[in-house]
Amino acid sequence: MHHANHYYGHSHVLARYCGLDDADPPRIQGYLQHGWNIGDGMAPDHEYVPGVAKFVWSERVRRRAWSLGRREVYVTGAPWAYLVAMTPDPGARREGTIWYPFHGWEGQHIVGDHDSLIAEIRDTETGPVTVCLYWQEFRDKRVRALYERAGFRVISHGYRGGWWKDLDPGFLYRQLAEQRRHSRVASNRLSSAIMYGTLAGCEPAVYGDPMQLEGEKSAFGGQARIVREWPEMHGKQLDLSHARALATAELGADRLLPPAELRRLFQWPSLREDPDFELTGVLTR
Repeated sequence: MHHANHYYGHSHVLARYCGLDDADPPRIQGYLQHGWNIGDGMAPDHEYVPGVAKFVWSERVRRRAWSLGRREVYVTGAPWAYLVAMTPDPGARREGTIWYPFHGWEGQHIVGDHDSLIAEIRDTETGPVTVCLYWQEFRDKRVRALYERAGFRVISHGYRGGWWKDLDPGFLYRQLAEQRRHSRVASNRLSSAIMYGTLAGCEPAVYGDPMQLEGEKSAFGGQARIVREWPEMHGKQLDLSHARALATAELGADRLLPPAELRRLFQWPSLREDPDFELTGVLTR
């Protein structure tokens, strides 16, 4: 299995949905999109073997991949959408905002002014604020202290994993639980976290200095294209019905496959039960 298929516990969530062992998911025979993507669904820094199946979240991404010459591309929906479908909202009272500053990754760090971002958050949000940092920034005591001194609750959802190490099957579960505690989700860039929070029932917002990655390259048009193509998803107060429709489409939440079909695409083992088996409590289409 390509190591990126394990990011954020994606393979574990999908194995559970398919009725298989989510502690030791089978090998996915192909490449699974692992983040909201304005390109062909695949990370531009990874190498891919021609002819191997690619599993993307949405029809929009599938069409773009096809236009770029990618073949063997299938829409499966995002693992997050399956998790939301499998996890009924407890209906607890929501309060405040969960805020996701744009983050770096293991190969690139963030360059930006956290102080000005903190000031804008304090001027905008009226309820309690939870700031969720990527593990890299969370481990940086200087960065973490900036948000803590501002009076924010500061957390991290954990490690995404990489190269079959530091795997964290509970990552998305913690993220969903945290988002369902909050009434708003916000970030300084339109991102997976915004799409996830919107699908999980939060009101989204995108504002503040978008910051930069060290040596950031504008793949597929980069941040400028995101602002240009999705202007209605930028601002401190967004049209909620439009945002939810967009998140549903971008995450393929309206395209979820039955467990038997997903197992067939991934070349996972069939269950002994009826081939039309549906996992109890799971929404299937």
